[in-house]
Amino acid sequence: MDTSKGRNERALALIAEAVLAPSSHNTQPWLFRISESAIDLYADRSRALPINDPDDRELTISCGCALMNLRVAAAVRGEVLQIELLPSRNVPDWLARASFCDQPRVFGSEAGLADSLARRRTYRKRFAAKAVDSTTRDRMVSAAKAEGALLRPLLSESVRGQAASLVAAGDAIQWGDPDWRRELAAWMRPRHRGDGLTVPALAAPVTRWVGRHLAMGRSVGAKNRKRMEAAPLPAVLGTDGDGPRDWLLAGQALQHALLVATWHGLQASYFNQPIEVTDLRPRLAQLVEGGGFPQILLGFGRPIETVPASPRRPVGEVVESVESGQC
Repeated sequence: MDTSKGRNERALALIAEAVLAPSSHNTQPWLFRISESAIDLYADRSRALPINDPDDRELTISCGCALMNLRVAAAVRGEVLQIELLPSRNVPDWLARASFCDQPRVFGSEAGLADSLARRRTYRKRFAAKAVDSTTRDRMVSAAKAEGALLRPLLSESVRGQAASLVAAGDAIQWGDPDWRRELAAWMRPRHRGDGLTVPALAAPVTRWVGRHLAMGRSVGAKNRKRMEAAPLPAVLGTDGDGPRDWLLAGQALQHALLVATWHGLQASYFNQPIEVTDLRPRLAQLVEGGGFPQILLGFGRPIETVPASPRRPVGEVVESVESGQC
């Protein structure tokens, strides 16, 4: 693997697993550049959600998830990657550099999570009514902490109920915004497109029309409130700060926790409405002990049925260039 071709092939293999990461609306907002010594991760702002995510906070978190996958994919192959976040203030789209280190093969601690990369799913249905044991819960909390973030389970029934109410309130506000509905509808796509929120090809035009024109916040909110209340382990992922570096840490922490959860047979649902709606975010923060900024609200549980993986674009579409360079 000393030739440029060999280095490119190994980098492409890592990227193929990095892109299995979750992203808001399955936008897959990442680009990779390969050099002889590194893989650079860039934000693809052309896939941003300016209404749902005006500060590109979730976009950056999604890219952090992809970076965590890259680390796991490298670890299982014995590759040593040196990670640098936000390498240049002058290039805000350049989110991270993962440099190959010329060291003997070392199988890092992340290697044990490799089997979870392809098995992780976003689960949008009700979970089985089975509690998450404390050992599994503690391992997910530890995984997030190792990446510089805090995963705080919502164990109180009162707090869980209040968080679920905020989810319903967020749905009402978002679905009441015609611009938000149009943005959501634009990402409702047939599976063959390779991205977006999958809908059957024949039903896609009708589904998009409904999404654009019907304010379904009340019904959607009631459904999501019940799902949130029934989630065996709801939790808030938070950070001490609230800038791009914190969002990248949050993404790596989220993905690390998701991969640990997957290893234990769990999947996750997302209830980010109270974080996406600016006026609701402080109210959610007040429910969580320890302060900080809530970045992700989600629920863990055991899926009742197997769901297919969300589609992914070909790796060639997310690799912008292959060029020579130095660390």
